[in-house]
Parts: sequence; structure tokens; C-alpha cells
Amino acid sequence: MAEVLKVEKLYKTYGSGRLAVEALKGIDLTVNAGDLVALLGPSGSGKTTLLMCISLILEPTAGKVWLDGETLYDNGWKEVDIRQIRLRKIGFIFQARNLIPFLTALENVMLPLDLLGLEKKEAYRRAMELLEYMEIAERANYLPALMSGGEQQRVAIARALASSPKLLLADEPTGALDSDRGMKVMKLLKSIAREKQTAVICVTHDERMIEGFDFIYRLKDGQISLNNHPG
Repeated sequence: MAEVLKVEKLYKTYGSGRLAVEALKGIDLTVNAGDLVALLGPSGSGKTTLLMCISLILEPTAGKVWLDGETLYDNGWKEVDIRQIRLRKIGFIFQARNLIPFLTALENVMLPLDLLGLEKKEAYRRAMELLEYMEIAERANYLPALMSGGEQQRVAIARALASSPKLLLADEPTGALDSDRGMKVMKLLKSIAREKQTAVICVTHDERMIEGFDFIYRLKDGQISLNNHPG
């Protein structure tokens, strides 16, 4: 399978001197197209920091990051357009969903397509296609406040998929949902990995949610280990 993400000897330190906190301590991680990866660990273990570094939102302290065969970070940012790479190749699903409250479900999904420069007619077609894929098309003209938490999360996933990203990152995507809705969201992430051959990395604290994942990594004190057996 094609290698989508590779992280090598990744470090992230907050602060300096006696107040320095090492959040990541030499992380190595490789994720291929279609892989479904879970990141588990207690609060403060480095899960979200790792996701933020992978998504190019947070600058690491040291190490290397490759995405889709391109070197993006090598002990410093390479001369690439980070914003465009993030827009075109990385989808991010937040626990809080972060939908724009005054835009409809359809408009929320169309937004990244507009930023990519798609013609409005094509952006509309693509957004509706994604809402149908997420089985939420009947809510296309609803504002987020008029949708349930599970419905909002489906819209957020559709938005994250708008650019057909190589890598989909999910930070506690089921944290604000009940177990039934949470399981449905995780089932959708599995479908995305399998059907679209998207590399999916999901941070979660709920081990009930990761049945069927390909790789289960555990983070503890900024270090990572592979453990493909929940519990």
C-alpha cells in the first residue's frame, strides 16, 4: 500500500529551561493508504499534540514529517505551502465539531471547496454527494443548532472529506456523543478508510470504539508503542 504519512524521531517540547515539558519524545509512525489507526492514552500523554504536529498546525521541536511522499518538516519547515497542503491533503475532525453556526450543513461542506477554487456548481454537487454518503443529505439546509450531535458530527466528517484528503485525522470524534451514536461515527470512519483508501488516524479514550481498527498505538509520557489488542 502507498505510504501516506511517515513521522520519524518527532519531538515536541513546550517551554524552556526548568519549565520545559517534553510532550513528544522521539515518535516514529508510518501510516499507509486505507489504514485505520487508533491512538490511545491517558490525558496528557501526547495524543493531541501528536495530531496537531501531524496536521501541520503545531510546529515540532525536532524530527521529520513526510506526507504523500513529500518532506514537510526536517528539523524545521521545508519551503512548501503548509496552508495549501493542509487544505488539499489533510482532513481534520474535531470533538467539538467546529461547524460555522450561521452556515447550513451544505454551506459548511462547500466552504473548503470554495477555498480550493471550485466552481460553485461543482462545489454544490460535491458537497451534496458527501452529505448523501454520510446519510445526512436531508439536513442539507439545516443550521447546526437544529441538528443533533450525531448529525452535526456527520456534517463535520463530510466537510473534512471535501478535498478528498489523503489523511483524515479525528480528535476524540465520539467524545460528545452517546455510545450508540459514537459507534455509528466510528463505523463511518472505517467505511471511509476501506472505500476511499484514506489513511485515518483517530484519537480516542474509549476502547469500546476501536473494534476492527488495523493498528492500535498507545501513548504514555510522550512515547508510543504498538499494541493491537485493546484492553
